[in-house]
Amino acid sequence: MEKEVRILDVIGLDCPMPLLKAKKELNGMAPAERVKVLATDPGSVRDFDVFTRQSGHMLIESGEDNGTYFYVIQKKL
Repeated sequence: MEKEVRILDVIGLDCPMPLLKAKKELNGMAPAERVKVLATDPGSVRDFDVFTRQSGHMLIESGEDNGTYFYVIQKKL
């Protein structure tokens, strides 16, 4: 069964807002829950890579589609 994934739309926001909003979302989630972040800030690619490595949350998937970046993050256990 596929886990339910929350969607966090931060399209149009510039650094550091996409990351700050994602952190806030993760704080309100249970361990192992997932959130898909949608962003248009090119700097978010580096930000989310570094954040997930340092925080212990898992970056399940990331990519870019027509100028919109997406990140599927699983909250650490």
